[in-house]
Amino acid sequence: MATDSNYYVPESSKLPLFTALGMGLTAYGAATWVQGGTAMVFLLGSLVLAFVLYTWFNLVIKENMAGMNSAQLKRSYVWGMGWFIFSEVMFFAAFFGALFYVRMVSSSHLEASSDLLWNGFEFSWPLYATPDMAANGSAAEFQGPNDIIDPWHLPLVNTILLLTSSVTVHFAHTALKKDNRKGFNLWLAATVILGVAFLFFQVEEYIEAYQELGLTLKSGIYGTTFFLLTGFHGAHVTLGTFMLLMQLIRGLKGHFSHDDCFGFEASSWYWHFVDVVWVGLFIFVYVLGS
Repeated sequence: MATDSNYYVPESSKLPLFTALGMGLTAYGAATWVQGGTAMVFLLGSLVLAFVLYTWFNLVIKENMAGMNSAQLKRSYVWGMGWFIFSEVMFFAAFFGALFYVRMVSSSHLEASSDLLWNGFEFSWPLYATPDMAANGSAAEFQGPNDIIDPWHLPLVNTILLLTSSVTVHFAHTALKKDNRKGFNLWLAATVILGVAFLFFQVEEYIEAYQELGLTLKSGIYGTTFFLLTGFHGAHVTLGTFMLLMQLIRGLKGHFSHDDCFGFEASSWYWHFVDVVWVGLFIFVYVLGS
């Protein structure tokens, strides 16, 4: 049993190396995929990351169940998760900042220097193409989409789903604090189902954007910022759903108690974070971005 005076130090692990490998393959695979390549490298990287997450989670769970985690180590978990979420906040802040810069700052600069760059160019949002795209690419590459995503259709449905999931995960937390295991498992299962439903509708939205509206990554700066922001958020929802699913499996095995449930609490913090980011996306990308 670990104590503050006996700080448990995990044994050496090769999992960080596999993490780096998986992230590298995923990033390289995503870049080649959007450039017209296959998705095989991306899927391989995703499988490696899924293996690492499962193995790492399993190891940490076994350590906790064996009583190896002291109060000091548990505090380090809290700080670690807090800093991780802070880094994610700054990650999305950079993309929201890019969107703000394009719409509010570069627009005036482009119009002021239109005679030097593209004579007669007038900035308007959404910006699907600039004259240099027409000069350097084929019509398919610079032609704008027929329309943009209607914010009051699938995005609104996904907003309702995520906001509802934020409530259900809170109910699960409340039930666990009251040692209501059945209520905890039911509310957490509902949260996982809502997360999967969100991802399903986001895939439907992307299919509609590409096949029906002609809105792609090549649709100028609007298409780039739209798919980067929503795509990275979708990746975070995928990770959050996986984390909550792991906590649900643990809950069904009876791992948690009202005073020892940080694995679930950390996952719920992350889930609330992705919910808040989506609200920002819905407002600034979908509603105000049209």
